[in-house]
Amino acid sequence: MVTGRQTSQARAVGRVDDDEIFTVNAALGTRADTMAGQWAVRPEVPSPGVSPLRTAQDRHRGTLFDRLEMRRANARDLDELPGTPGDGRSALWARIPGLEHSITTLAILGDLVPFGISQALGERAGGNSIDNTIRVARLVPTEWMLLDVRIQAVVNGFGHGLAHIWAQDGTLLATASQSAVVRAWREEPPRD
Repeated sequence: MVTGRQTSQARAVGRVDDDEIFTVNAALGTRADTMAGQWAVRPEVPSPGVSPLRTAQDRHRGTLFDRLEMRRANARDLDELPGTPGDGRSALWARIPGLEHSITTLAILGDLVPFGISQALGERAGGNSIDNTIRVARLVPTEWMLLDVRIQAVVNGFGHGLAHIWAQDGTLLATASQSAVVRAWREEPPRD
């Protein structure tokens, strides 16, 4: 769309036949890092090694989310819902074994903001994304990434939230924001 000396704005549209499936708008580039700082504060949570695994839902089997390894740093598991409403904050450690850590990985993890809806409401609920924005701060090597999810509001059938995505060493990797249509989970039959 616009090509600058150091930053360019681009758009990609994905279609199946004549149907538009997705649109991606991006600002790309780098500039000299003469001024820098990090003011977001990572929550104090247990390390990935001592955080319990997050139980996967059957509906995620065979999807990209089936490849995610997630550990609950500050979150309830499926069998703890429904329950009392939370404070709007929850945290997960996540990694995708076999997938190199990249901006794509951050975008995938940023799509987990609706996970926090169930935690905030204390209900077996989540959301279908309406929009998803990822803002990449920097990439550093890290095995695990901490998603510090903050749900701001759920009202009129829509949920709004954000996530700070942290490296294990405390470096802020990215922020993600998302709005979602809120829906109760369909109950799955018990596992054998």
